[in-house]
Amino acid sequence: VLIGSPLAGQPAKRTGDVYKCPVGQGKPSACIKLELPEFTTIPNVTEVKENMTLGTTLVTNPNGGFLACGPLYAYRCGSLHYTTGICSNVSSSFKVINSVAPAVKECKTQLDIVIVLDGSNSIYPWTSVIDFLKKLLANIDIGPTQSQLHLLQVGIVQYGSDVGHVFNLSQFNNTHDILQAAQQIKQRGGDRTMTALGIDTARKEAFTPERGARPGVRKVMVIVTDGESHDSYNLDDVIEDCENEGIQRFSIAVLGSYRRTNKTFDKFIKEIKSIASKPTEKHFFNVSDEVALVTIVDALGERIFALEALCTSETGPQRVTTRAGDGTILTNDVAIVTHWAGYFEQLFKVDPLARMLDIFGSMVLEADPPISCEPPNLTEIAQERVMLGAVGAYDWNGTVVMQNGNDFIIPNNSAFNTPPMGTYDALAGYIGYDVHSASVADGVLYIAGAPRYNHTGRVIVYTMNGDKMNIKQTINGEQIGSYFGSVLTTVDVNNDSITDILLIGAPMFMGPERDEQGQVYVYTLNKNEPCGSRFGTAIAAVKDLNLDGFNDVVIGAPLEDDHRGAVYIYHGLGKSIRKEYVQRIASGGDGEKQKFFGQSIHGVLDLNGDGITDVTIGGLGGASLFWSRDVADMRVNISFDPNKINMQKKLCNEKGKETVCVNVTICFNYKLNSDQASQSKIGIDYNLTIDFQRLLARGFLSETSERKLHSNITVLNSVCRVHRFYMLASKSYLLHIAVNDIVPSSENMYCRKHLQDTKEINMERGYCQHKML
Repeated sequence: VLIGSPLAGQPAKRTGDVYKCPVGQGKPSACIKLELPEFTTIPNVTEVKENMTLGTTLVTNPNGGFLACGPLYAYRCGSLHYTTGICSNVSSSFKVINSVAPAVKECKTQLDIVIVLDGSNSIYPWTSVIDFLKKLLANIDIGPTQSQLHLLQVGIVQYGSDVGHVFNLSQFNNTHDILQAAQQIKQRGGDRTMTALGIDTARKEAFTPERGARPGVRKVMVIVTDGESHDSYNLDDVIEDCENEGIQRFSIAVLGSYRRTNKTFDKFIKEIKSIASKPTEKHFFNVSDEVALVTIVDALGERIFALEALCTSETGPQRVTTRAGDGTILTNDVAIVTHWAGYFEQLFKVDPLARMLDIFGSMVLEADPPISCEPPNLTEIAQERVMLGAVGAYDWNGTVVMQNGNDFIIPNNSAFNTPPMGTYDALAGYIGYDVHSASVADGVLYIAGAPRYNHTGRVIVYTMNGDKMNIKQTINGEQIGSYFGSVLTTVDVNNDSITDILLIGAPMFMGPERDEQGQVYVYTLNKNEPCGSRFGTAIAAVKDLNLDGFNDVVIGAPLEDDHRGAVYIYHGLGKSIRKEYVQRIASGGDGEKQKFFGQSIHGVLDLNGDGITDVTIGGLGGASLFWSRDVADMRVNISFDPNKINMQKKLCNEKGKETVCVNVTICFNYKLNSDQASQSKIGIDYNLTIDFQRLLARGFLSETSERKLHSNITVLNSVCRVHRFYMLASKSYLLHIAVNDIVPSSENMYCRKHLQDTKEINMERGYCQHKML
C-alpha cells in the first residue's frame, strides 16, 4: 500500500513524501519512506522544494508504477518565487523516471524594461515613489547569469513639463548598483503632466542601441502617473507607435492627488487604461495614493516575468503559470471521440471540501510488487497521456494541461467557456481541481471539475483532437459554495470496458440544518438528512466486492461521528448503483490517534490473495486496510410431512390430547463464491413462525409450545433440521397455514436482505381442498 504524506518534514518543512507499507505478508512490517523529493527535480532552475507537499495526489499508472504530485513545488527567479506544482513519474520498482512540471521555465529570457515616471509637482510624497522603485528593482534579476546572458536591463525616464533620462538600460549590470542609483533620484517637478511626450521619448530614445537596448529582446514599458495628461491629444498616435514596435506597456494610475482634492477620477482611469497593452486587466493597475504603490510590486513583477514565455519559448503549446497536480489522472492513448449522444444524464443524488488538510494518509494506493528491477520502457511511458489540473492558471480561472509524450497541450483562457455565460462566471473557477476520463464505445472523454465556477461549480466533459478541444457537455452545480465538481469518479459497473456512471461530489453541500452535509450526484433529489459529515469528500470506484458481476462504489464521510469519519459502500446494479448503501464502516477508536477516516479511498487489488478486492482507507494519522469478506450463496427451503393437513386424521398425541402433527424440514444450502476461499463452517441463527399471517395461531411448535422458535445451526455445504408443530382446537380450518423462516444478518454473516422462505400447507376436509388466493 502506498500512502501519501504531503506534510512530511513539518514543522520545519512540508516537503512531503510517499511511504510503501507491506501488507499480506504475515507479521506486519514498518512502512518505508521512498525519499521521492530528492529525485523529483527539474534541471537548470533554482528549486524551492521545502513546502512542495509531495504526495498530495497519487495516481496509478496503467503500465505499472504511479504518479505522485506536489502542488506547492516552486522555483525562484531572482528574488521572486513561482509556485507551479510538480509530478513525479515513479516506476513499479519505486524509482523516479522523470518529473513533470509544464509551467517551469529557465530564468534566462532577456527583457529590456524602461520605467516612465511622472515627476510633476502633484506627486507627493516622492519618497513613496522611491520606495516603490526600490522594491520593484530588488525583485528583478539584473545582470549576467551563469551563462553570461544579461537577464534583465532597466532604464528610467522621468517627465513633468518636459522629459529627461535618469539612467540608461546598459548603465548598470547588477541589482545592488541600480538600487543605490534609484535611492538618489530627485523629483523633476513641473506644473504640467506631459504623459504622451514621456512615453514617446522613451520609445524613440530609451529603446535605442546607444542607450543599451538589445536587438531581438522584448521591450517592456512601465508608466506611473497621477493625473490626466496635458497632451492627451497625442496619446492615440503614441500608443499606436508603441504597438507597432511591439512594446508591452503596464500602466499605473495613482489616485492620491484626486483623493486629496476630492475630485472625480473616472476620466483619468479611462485614459490610463487606454495606455495599457491588451488585455487591459492584465496590464493596468490603480492605487489609492503614492504610499500604496509598494502593494502592487509583487503582482507587477509576476506579470512582467510572465512575458518571458512569449519571447524565447520553443514553438509548441502555450505555457502559463500553473499548479500541476491539483487534479491528476493517467489515461491510455486511445482514439478520440467525435461525438457521443447522451453523455451523462442525472440519475439521482446520494445523501449520507473544500479540500481538507493534506496529511499522512491523505492519499492511499495499492501497488503490485515490482515486476522488474529496471524502470518501464520509456517509449511506452511516452505513449501515455497525463492530465494535470492547473487551478492557478490564468489568475485562478484554471485549466487542464495534457501531456502527450514530451509535448504539453495547454488550452487558452477561454477554451473552457461555453455560451451563453456571464462576463464573470468563469473568474477564479478553479478548472482542473479534479480531473478524470471516461471510456466510451468509440474513444475517450476527458472530464474536468471547476468547483468555484459562478460560485456553484461546474463539470466540463470534452474531447481532444490533436491540440484542439471540443466541449461535449457542461454540468452545473445547484448550490452556491457546495464545491460541486471538486471530486470526480467514473465507474464501469458491469465490466464491459465502457464507463457507465459519473459521480460528482459536492462535499460542502449545505443540508437543511445549515451544516456541510455533502452530496454526491449520480447522473432526482432525495431528502437531505443533516449529519455534517462532508459525505463525498472521497469517492472511489472499486472492483466487484460482492462477486455479483458488477463493480461497486465506496464514498467517504470524514467528518462523521465528531470527525472520526466513516465510509459507505454502494453495490453496482445493472448500469448504475443501488440508491441505498449496503455497508457502513466506522472509524472506531477514541478519535485521537486517527481522525477524518474516509479522507481518501482506494480499492483495486486483492492484497491477501483470497480472490476478492480489498479496500484501503486513509485519514489523519494513518491508513487502514480492509480485507473483503468472503461472499457466499445461502439458500433456505421448507418442506412438510404430510404435505396437507386433514383434521379428521388425528394421529399424534400432544399434551395428552389427540391432534394433527406436521413435521417441518428446514434445509440450508451454503456455498462460498470466491475462487480462492476454502469451504468452511458457518453458524446461523434463524427464526421459525407458525401461521405468522394471523393474529392467533392455529398451531404451536412442540419444542416451545408456542407459535415461534429461535434456534441456531452450523452449516457446512448443506444441512437440514426437522421441527414439529401440532394443531390447536380452532373454529377456522378452511384456510391454509403459512410457516415462515427468517435468517437475519449477524456478525458472522452480512445479508443484503433477510434470507427468508415462506411455505403454505393446505387444509383439507374430506375430498375438498381450500386454498387462500
